[in-house]
Amino acid sequence: MTSQRAKVVLSLGAETVCSLKEGVNFKKNPQDGKCYIIFKSDNGFRACKNQCKHQGGLFIKDIEDLGGMTVKCTKHNWKLNVSTMKYVNPPDSFLQDELEVELSEDGSLQLIELSPIDPWLADPREAVQLQDGEVKVTYLTHACMELKLGQRRFMFDPWLKGPAFARGWWLLHEPPADSLDRLCAADLIYISHMHSDHLSYPTLKVLSERKPDIPIYVGDTSRPVFWYMEQSQVKLTNIHVVPFGVWNNIDADLRFMILMDGVHPEMDTCIIVEYKGHTILNTVDCTRPNGGRLPQNVDLMMSDFAGGASGFPMTFCGGKYSDSWKAEFIKNERKKLLNYKALLVKSLQPAIYCPFAGFFVEAHPSDRYIRETNVKNSPEDLNALINKFAPDIKTWTPKPGAVLDLGLALRDPTNSGAITNPSDSTKIYKDSWDLDLYVDELNRAINCEIFKHQSWTQFYYTWAGFQNYNLVVRMIETDDSFEPHADGSDYLVDFLDLTFPTKRPEREHAYIEIKNRIGVMRYVVQQGLLWDDLYIGFQNRIRRDPDVYHHKFWNHFQTQLPVRRPDWDQFLQEISLQEPDTAARGQGANCVTS
Repeated sequence: MTSQRAKVVLSLGAETVCSLKEGVNFKKNPQDGKCYIIFKSDNGFRACKNQCKHQGGLFIKDIEDLGGMTVKCTKHNWKLNVSTMKYVNPPDSFLQDELEVELSEDGSLQLIELSPIDPWLADPREAVQLQDGEVKVTYLTHACMELKLGQRRFMFDPWLKGPAFARGWWLLHEPPADSLDRLCAADLIYISHMHSDHLSYPTLKVLSERKPDIPIYVGDTSRPVFWYMEQSQVKLTNIHVVPFGVWNNIDADLRFMILMDGVHPEMDTCIIVEYKGHTILNTVDCTRPNGGRLPQNVDLMMSDFAGGASGFPMTFCGGKYSDSWKAEFIKNERKKLLNYKALLVKSLQPAIYCPFAGFFVEAHPSDRYIRETNVKNSPEDLNALINKFAPDIKTWTPKPGAVLDLGLALRDPTNSGAITNPSDSTKIYKDSWDLDLYVDELNRAINCEIFKHQSWTQFYYTWAGFQNYNLVVRMIETDDSFEPHADGSDYLVDFLDLTFPTKRPEREHAYIEIKNRIGVMRYVVQQGLLWDDLYIGFQNRIRRDPDVYHHKFWNHFQTQLPVRRPDWDQFLQEISLQEPDTAARGQGANCVTS
């Protein structure tokens, strides 16, 4: 079987995108003559092929629709509401298969088609009745689930110790005492993506010391999931990079398929696990898993629920970013996420739904402001909304060590014995995190030899490879309170020509001021890490002028930095060959003048 592919079926330039009218637009690809429908509204764009799902007829404008939202098939007069992608005539029939819409910062647009869109339908298998105890799902913490499937144990996303995103995220739940033993006893492991709350190197270090040859499966993303493994010194010897949309057969009863995210195909993935014809869907953190097309009526569905997994708007300062504005924004975003997740679950109609992958806390004392501001959805609230929208779906709010017996729950959803919760004496929430151990490791980078030479900035940003963009960034290294650090650097980077001026250029330009905690910034620079540790980890404070998002800049530093870290040995050799006056020993690189 060939792997699933993402194909660009239509590209429109910025001028053409601007000319699209509100409502229904028909656009033809001049290369192959195929036509597509694009619906434009205040909420953005939706798109599909100009092809009726009934018998493949072409759509035309529906002159009876005064609202301008529906199109009519020329074959049998079927009508499609393009704003919802639902067929309204006949009602309650199909949903139209959507195309992924990708907007670039320059205003251009691409329509992306996944092919095949329903790869799990290949080689269908009849479900066999499960025996009691044959399939057990045990929640450990955050996104880490253990699946007992017959005689095999399958582990998802083991973050069981240490922080994620440098020192920004810490486990909210206390993993069961035997969780690391369970990890090392697993038969196979799935890691959804490279974010450190899913790919936890402190956790994998334990695994590599005890069972380095355990099979680990990841999707074939353009940014390799394990891009950092060599420099992490974690030695795992049995990593399988598998293509998207293909069944991976473990034995006669067990198989799984990894799917890409439609919004972040370079990074995010999700997984379908099938055992004896019974299906478990785990969408993890995907924004739009498989371009929004997912299997319906699965036995168990799991997904994230919490929100609050971004530096925006908590780390932003100045202008409109008052505490009251942030609180209102976060409240609205939480509400939108809650409704989106509940409606998604309702549309897919799983037998059982479990919210997970959101149990983290900003535990370090210096992040108290973030912890109090960054209010997240509760799994109980999401499950209550699902119960309101779709009362037939059984919901499960997991606790560390809780076990779902899938066979028992499917036979009798009302059976309280289908879920075994930990005893009342079990510790649910963590109250200590070895904060100093991990923060001290980051702070050791502060006195690294490379930062005694001001030319480290030019060496680092040349390595990073981002330029020809009219953006000037001021970087200020700070203490934990975001006050300038006595030994820190304060410098400008002009990304138009990759220079380091001492004052802002006189030309018109976009400007960002970023204050970074010095230990985290220098560790990120030293190791060549992605800036997610700074941004998602809440380790900086950001001001923008004008207040616009620079996708190309952030996307580069969050996903597209070189896989190999900067060659700092080469840098120091070059420094040693220079004259003493040009070596410029000392801190305060390229100090900015007011």
